[in-house]
Amino acid sequence: MRDAGRVAAAVAVLEDMERRHRPAKQALKAWSDDSRYAGSGDRAFVSGLVLDALRRRQSCGWRMGAQTARAVVLATLRFTWDWPLERIARAADEPPHGLGALTPAETARLGATLSLDDAPPWIAGDYPQWLDPHLARVFGDDRVAEGEALTHRAPIDLRVNRLKTDRDHAAAALAPLGAAPTRLMSTGLRIPAPGPTDKAPPVEAIPEFHKGWFEIQDLGSQIAAAAAGPCAGKQVLDYCAGGGGKTLAMAATMGGEGRIYAYDSDARRLADTARRLERAGADTIEVRTPLRGDALAGLEGRMDVVFVDAPCTGSGTWRRHPDAKWRLTPAQLAKRMAEQDAVLAAAARFVAPDGHLVYVTCSLLMEENEDRLAAFLAAHPSFEALPALDQVEASGLLDPWGVSELAPFQTADLALRLTPRRSGTDGFFIGVVWRVA
Repeated sequence: MRDAGRVAAAVAVLEDMERRHRPAKQALKAWSDDSRYAGSGDRAFVSGLVLDALRRRQSCGWRMGAQTARAVVLATLRFTWDWPLERIARAADEPPHGLGALTPAETARLGATLSLDDAPPWIAGDYPQWLDPHLARVFGDDRVAEGEALTHRAPIDLRVNRLKTDRDHAAAALAPLGAAPTRLMSTGLRIPAPGPTDKAPPVEAIPEFHKGWFEIQDLGSQIAAAAAGPCAGKQVLDYCAGGGGKTLAMAATMGGEGRIYAYDSDARRLADTARRLERAGADTIEVRTPLRGDALAGLEGRMDVVFVDAPCTGSGTWRRHPDAKWRLTPAQLAKRMAEQDAVLAAAARFVAPDGHLVYVTCSLLMEENEDRLAAFLAAHPSFEALPALDQVEASGLLDPWGVSELAPFQTADLALRLTPRRSGTDGFFIGVVWRVA
């Protein structure tokens, strides 16, 4: 495919998303299924352009004076991909697949150097306007910079599985993909984010992946799992295990001693867990499916650690799922808050005296984080907040400088808040409470 066809395809995908109210992943798959002539490079180009346009939809539309798919894509090519105006004009006007010649107004706006300094915060930070007071509550005047950091492509982070190998050997296996050790976590490796039109590096094609040497897992998620503390010999319940990424991370710290019960209220989310734990050699994990009504019978009040990776808006993952921020509504936020209260109350029943409950979201919003922990503690006087950083440090997984680097990310209520701008990770909130009686 030539430039004209690729650019037109990206516009068509965005228009399909708007018309059918479907996520980007579904719209891109539908286009791919209907475009058998497109090669892998074409698919990478179109996918990359669609996602980059979504990452900066507000600011691109503002620069163009229009929020149409065409306007946003043209602005993405110019201001994010740094295409010269001549290339954009040629692609737009090229028959038979071009979008149509640039208008004089489009040419003028694409040729101008328009600063975002005078734009409203939600434009410069590329997030929905209704979220501005919520983000201002968290970040104040830094909300634009925090939002802007979420518009960049995310790197690919990996967690080295210490049950199978060490970081040096895993790094050597991944050297062809440019993997290098991360800061903070001694088990972390990072592959730089692919370029605008590049295909994602084939991590799962590396033979050592199938041997269980490493898992794809954001560094922030690794830090969150480490908040469970030292798990060797303990009884652990991962109450919202989902695909099992944090479950596997906790199991790797057990050294074969102890037990992790992986549970999720939706059995479909656990479908891949069995395969993943077998590959990882994590024989301390026991999957408990909700399809059995008594799945958690006998575990009440017995768990040393209960890990709650709560359902949330996912605002901390907008780098990877940029369409999610435009689909989020106030009603959805309210629904997530109610779910978080319910899951915390339900999970607390399983914490043993002197045990810990770890509360994690991939949300930036205080309404889902500090507010939910405060409400939980008010309703459960037998629990007290503990410094999450102390638990992460106790896991033994931090690099020597890890504590000093994470210390600035502590919140007033002893939790940790990670963001792409501050910590170079996805956005995470990590809180720990202790059952004193």
